[in-house]
Amino acid sequence: MTDASAILERLVALHPKKIDLSLVRMHRILAALDHPERRLPPVIHIAGTNGKGSTSATLRAVLEADGKSVHVYTSPHLVRFNERVRLGQPGGGRLVSDEALVAALAHVEAANAGAAITIFEITTAAALHLFAENPADVLILETGLGGRLDATNVVDHPLASVITSISYDHESYLGTTLTAIAGEKAGIIKAGAPVVSAPQTDTVATVLEARAEALGVPFLLGGQDWTVHAEHGRLVYQDEAGLLDLPAPRLLGGHQYLNAGLAIAVLRATGLQPGIEAIEKGFQAVDWPARLQSLTHGALVDLAPAGSEIWLDGGHNPAAGQVVATVMADLEDRAPRPLVLITGMLTTKDNAGFLKPFAGLARSVMTVPIAGIEASLGAEALAEAARSVGMPAEAFASVEDALLTLADEPFDQPPRILICGSLYLAGTVLAANETPPQ
Repeated sequence: MTDASAILERLVALHPKKIDLSLVRMHRILAALDHPERRLPPVIHIAGTNGKGSTSATLRAVLEADGKSVHVYTSPHLVRFNERVRLGQPGGGRLVSDEALVAALAHVEAANAGAAITIFEITTAAALHLFAENPADVLILETGLGGRLDATNVVDHPLASVITSISYDHESYLGTTLTAIAGEKAGIIKAGAPVVSAPQTDTVATVLEARAEALGVPFLLGGQDWTVHAEHGRLVYQDEAGLLDLPAPRLLGGHQYLNAGLAIAVLRATGLQPGIEAIEKGFQAVDWPARLQSLTHGALVDLAPAGSEIWLDGGHNPAAGQVVATVMADLEDRAPRPLVLITGMLTTKDNAGFLKPFAGLARSVMTVPIAGIEASLGAEALAEAARSVGMPAEAFASVEDALLTLADEPFDQPPRILICGSLYLAGTVLAANETPPQ
């Protein structure tokens, strides 16, 4: 166990609830730290249900291609906590080092003086301390859950408030209607900062627009104030300032055109807009692990049938399931292969809703538990959820067992394997495959 892991383990014990949405404890700890939230680079604050990470990654890639240094805060991590904190520097940012992370956690732990605080709150405070102490041109700050009471929602004057696609997720914390969920996400909207949103349902758009109007800030809605679409293998973006004809984003899937378009809209709204050359370079360089990530080598890959095509995705709600299934269907149209799902999910998710879009597309589902995760749904229960939506499914003890079983099965051609259902599962796969995010 590293020193950082030891500190994190102690911090987990400071509050009995892993999630307890409130800003009271954050304001207290930030005051004890001499308010790092007031000493940050210009902040692009991002909330939403799906697409936050991909939009953040695209923004970072384009800004870095334009010569900017960019801090980034995301969650959760896949393999190492360091992935949550990327410190900007000339020539491209780097994940926070073990030494710097340990020092920041120790500093914040001392300032907290044993008071009750959730693990996300105190680690967010440590990240803000690091961002305040290290100069950069921009900070991309992603919410953890919701927005209004999220620990990141302590920045009073962001450069922009960004809302990615909103759908159902975390209903026990954010509400059971899209109106309620959108209201929580809209909590990051602040006076003086433009709001840039992905295309939304009418219900969601109405909530966001009302919040923006109440604060007197511009509201730019995808599909209305800016548009993006694929044309002849390229990305075409348009808003009132004009049209851009760009290469397709490196991230796979039609939904990534929307995320890339949102990133462009944000850059234009904030005045950070780089030149076409930087946008093109950023689109070609963008990388976001466990989002339709192709696994081509590693310890787990070696267990699969020779010649298999292996994809890894951490999407875990019905909207994400629909997006990923659409990509798999497109791949099937272009290069047919038998599709096999290896999936593990949490008890808190709509498991059948996530799997339903794959019905009729996947040849079979192999369900697994997520090692080390208390909220992991049992493999047999997940297999039953798959069967409930018409998919043949069998439970396995692990991803390794599922891959070894596939290696013994006869296929007319090597299968297309999609490992999916949870970012926690994706993290265990990248660790076991010995290909962690860098």
